[in-house]
Amino acid sequence: MENTLLVAVNRQDVLKRKMSLIANNIANMNTTGYKGGKMMFTEYLVRSRGGETVFGDRISFVRDIATVRDTSEGPLNATENPLDLAIRGEGFFVIATKEGERYTRNGHFNLNQEGQMVTGAGDPVLSSNGQPFYFSTQDSEINIARDGAVSTENGDLGKIRVVRFDNEQDLQQTAAGLYTSEAPAQDVEKPDLMQQMLEGSNVQPIIEITKMINVSRAYNSAKAFIDKEDDRIKRMMGEITRPV
Repeated sequence: MENTLLVAVNRQDVLKRKMSLIANNIANMNTTGYKGGKMMFTEYLVRSRGGETVFGDRISFVRDIATVRDTSEGPLNATENPLDLAIRGEGFFVIATKEGERYTRNGHFNLNQEGQMVTGAGDPVLSSNGQPFYFSTQDSEINIARDGAVSTENGDLGKIRVVRFDNEQDLQQTAAGLYTSEAPAQDVEKPDLMQQMLEGSNVQPIIEITKMINVSRAYNSAKAFIDKEDDRIKRMMGEITRPV
């Protein structure tokens, strides 16, 4: 395959992966605590025939280096659920799962039939001493302070554990909006929790849709380039094989 066609096909391949990432961002624009992703890549420009003109075609060889997560905070949305929590600033809630401890920014919690504070998937939220929270049927007023201290009219129940990581990009996303990490979690000394609030997705739909349109146009442009190169090669082969 000629270098120009190889470069164009490579560009299409990268654009397909980028489109998949954008589509995933859009699909999660209403997911609580979701952090959008984006691709990092290097680009090598190659001058093609006509590329020296203003409207000439230019092709580039691109190599995607990694997928990075946008760690900026999403908007805070008020709710009437006393178990809804949002973290301002750094930090993750610690969740106990069958696979071990997992971490999340999604603070949409509730009580199961045993009175245990759990996630939507039924996994317990852990306290600073590594134990779940249990509420009795007599606990009607649940208060969660900004430092994570949980109490009711019947007394204190402990403090919600909030942790941080030196490099959040090392976190690996698993099911149900949870993260896992091989790096050790560090306790946040002064967490800032907001009761009856939820952190929304930090995905900006208009920006993502604009990206999707641009990627679609770039993909079609690469396709048009491949078609023109194919026609050029066919004409060249026809000239070479023409009887003298």
